[in-house]
Order: sequence, then structure tokens, then C-alpha cells
Amino acid sequence: MTDKDSILQKISEADMILIGLGEEFDDIRVMKEDKSYATGRELLLASDYSWLLPAYQKLFRERKGSQVYNALCGLAGLLKDKNYFVVSISMNDVIQQVPWKEERLVMPCGGSAVKQCVNGCEEGLEPIEERDRKLIQSFFETDMKKQNGDELLLGACPSCGGALVLNNVYAEHYDEKGYLKQWELYTKWLQGTLNKRLLILELGVGMQFPSVIRWPFEKVAFFNQKAELYRVNEKLYQLSEELREKGTSISENAIDWLQFLC
Repeated sequence: MTDKDSILQKISEADMILIGLGEEFDDIRVMKEDKSYATGRELLLASDYSWLLPAYQKLFRERKGSQVYNALCGLAGLLKDKNYFVVSISMNDVIQQVPWKEERLVMPCGGSAVKQCVNGCEEGLEPIEERDRKLIQSFFETDMKKQNGDELLLGACPSCGGALVLNNVYAEHYDEKGYLKQWELYTKWLQGTLNKRLLILELGVGMQFPSVIRWPFEKVAFFNQKAELYRVNEKLYQLSEELREKGTSISENAIDWLQFLC
């Protein structure tokens, strides 16, 4: 039986499937084709505009073309009859556009589709509009190179007058309301995996936020006697000694692996 046949059989036999999507789904390899990406990234991270990084990465994916959406649509189709949940630390907004089952995706690190008050005011979150996208595009083309810009790039908070920023972990006061409801659904779903045949697909997850996926997934795999873990990663594919009998490590980019699988 080939590796592909083996994993397809595991999916078919599983009672529940836990999927973790990591940094490889930001598709950094696409961005690295353009030398200007690294320079811009460093400028953002060294400035007060680090919260724009997910939007900056999105710009390069759109320029170069990315295979993330098609790869994940293939996975969603493969799992359409299964009981699954998807956790993503990737801030690639295209992940939300994939036809997952309703309320079976949580993205605890945020992204570039929603804005919040820079001070974390309780006024709530607002979706990014076309005007915002154009202003962000203009910032990348002009002000970022000067390492300055309009502090009210995305508007002002109606409560405190502070700037609005993108809702993600790079915001100084990250407003977590955007994902907490889904996180509660996820933790409840996870409680139901005990003593079930659980297949864990950890795809492209590195060490950027290990406490969200990598370490918790290892813990679930270790304590659930019926769990099996597949760790797919181009570089960080290794499994601990405790999980060698319950896991399979695959040294491959997760996007490429999904295209092969689906």
C-alpha cells in the first residue's frame, strides 16, 4: 500500500480528525522569490506597523500566485463526510474562504480581514473595506519605504480616538474576541475525542506559536490511546521518542503534500 493509500485509509477509518495548519500556509516560499519581501518585512517588524505583516504577505501571494486555496479545498472535499476541526496559526485569510464545515475552523492569531482599536477598546471589531485595502496598498508603495505613515491609516476608534489596526497577534493590544467563540467550540469538540479513533494531521506547523498547535497536539496524541499523529513539515518534521510508535513524520512542504494527497 502506498503512503497515499495508507493516509486515505486512516482518514476513512477515523471517528474524528483534528487538523492543524501552520506557518507553511503563509506560503513564505512564494514571497522569497521577490528580494524586496525580506526588506519590507524587516521594516514593518521594526516599526509601529507590524500589524500590517499579514496584509503585506497577502500582497506578495497575490502577485506571485499561491496554491494554498486549492490545496485546502482538496482537503475540505476529502473530509466532507468526517467529523473534524481545523486550527490555524497561519494568518492567511484565504483559509477562511475554504468550504469547511460551518463553525469547524478557528484562527486564534487573527489575520488581515478585520480591524480593531489599537488600544483594545471594547467597541468591537470591524471588517476591512475596499477603502482600507487601497490605503494599505498605498502605504506599502510609499510610506513604508520612508518608515512613516498616517497614524490613522484605517480610521479612528469611536471610543478613544486611537488608531484602528488589523486584528492579529502583531497588534500591541490584540483583541481576542474575534476568535474566542470558535475557540470555545474547538475545546468542547476536543473533549469529545477521548477514546475515539482520532487522526491528527499537523500540517506545516513550526515553532512560531508552539503552545497553540504543536505542543497541545502532541499531548492529545500521547494521552489518547486511539490517536495517531501525522506531522508534515519541510524542516521541523521530527517526532519525540514518546510519539514514535503513534506518529508518522513526513519531510515535505504541507502544501505540496496536500496536492499529492487530494
